[in-house]
Amino acid sequence: QGQLVESGGALVQPGGSLRLSCEASGFPLNDYVIGWFRQAPGKEREGVSSIIDSGLSTTYNDVSTVYADSVKGRFTISADSATNTVYLQMNDLRPEDTAVYYCAAVKYYGLLHLYLRPTRFGYWGRGTQVTVSS
Repeated sequence: QGQLVESGGALVQPGGSLRLSCEASGFPLNDYVIGWFRQAPGKEREGVSSIIDSGLSTTYNDVSTVYADSVKGRFTISADSATNTVYLQMNDLRPEDTAVYYCAAVKYYGLLHLYLRPTRFGYWGRGTQVTVSS
């Protein structure tokens, strides 16, 4: 059993930036996909971005990162295997990015583009609030 702890959420103005962190203790990044998800009031939880170790994804002839269309070009996911921490750099934030952001973990079986579906993930953090407002 592991633990997922998000941090970095804040109130930020439109056009601003934030970096979220997910400390994924007990979920080795060379075995587990770590995904970022968000949920706004009245909306379904949606996938934002997911990552798997590139050495592992290469063995599946797969990509190592995937992004929702709504954040492509603005958000960047990265991982530090030494600390088992996954980051989400969020730039050019918009009011519609306002949500509770969660990280989640699940073992990887290829086809990373499918790992933007919340139902695939069995382990979840408690979330961090991101509010984009002037």
